[in-house]
Amino acid sequence: MAGHSQFKNIMHRKGAQDARRARQFAKLIREITVSARVGLPDPAANPRLRAAVIAANKANMSKDTVERAIKKASGAGVADDYVEVRYEGYGPHGVALIVEALTDNRNRTAGDVRAAFAKHGGALGETNAVSFLFSRLGVIRYAAGVASPDAMLEAAIEAGAENAESTGEGHEVTTAADDFFAVRDAMEQRFGPPEEARLDWRPATLVTLDEARAVGLLKLIDALEENDDVQNVYANFDIPDSVMARLSAA
Repeated sequence: MAGHSQFKNIMHRKGAQDARRARQFAKLIREITVSARVGLPDPAANPRLRAAVIAANKANMSKDTVERAIKKASGAGVADDYVEVRYEGYGPHGVALIVEALTDNRNRTAGDVRAAFAKHGGALGETNAVSFLFSRLGVIRYAAGVASPDAMLEAAIEAGAENAESTGEGHEVTTAADDFFAVRDAMEQRFGPPEEARLDWRPATLVTLDEARAVGLLKLIDALEENDDVQNVYANFDIPDSVMARLSAA
């Protein structure tokens, strides 16, 4: 298990699953609202909003809920005034973390994030304290059945992407951050809406963790994700499959 992208695959009890789903919906609604407010309230004309709606659909959010969030953002003075903030720091065992948030109270969110780091053996740093350890990329994912690996690679190259990798689980196209929206739109014209399309932070190097160290780090990530203001958490760690199997069975 490398980085944070697979953390959500760890099994949780039913109550924890329900709570996590409710938090996920709240975060998706916040992203839809902000996306609609900073751009046009039409997904077809607003790339960020379109990506947010795709994510909501993937999470099985109802169409009515999505439309209400967009409508709320369109009403002058109605939607909450959220700002985007990024926090960087080190977790236990030298693992670097980037935390992205949407907040209507910077002081509250900064205090909560700082407290989570401190409680779980980490330390919040200054802006750009760890981002040099990551690359900012656009990531576009399609199901395996959408196209053959060769067809996906050819389309990605024509669209201006940096790379395309295919496995039995699906295709992943990566782009430079500045090219993300153009590549995504070109891929969408050819293959339809992707399963996921987002800007991502990818670590250049990984810190390998054993079971004891992994537990502490995952507790920090869990604490951060439980914060309603936190949208995404990225980290440069690797947990071997054998260790993940034991953690999932615990």
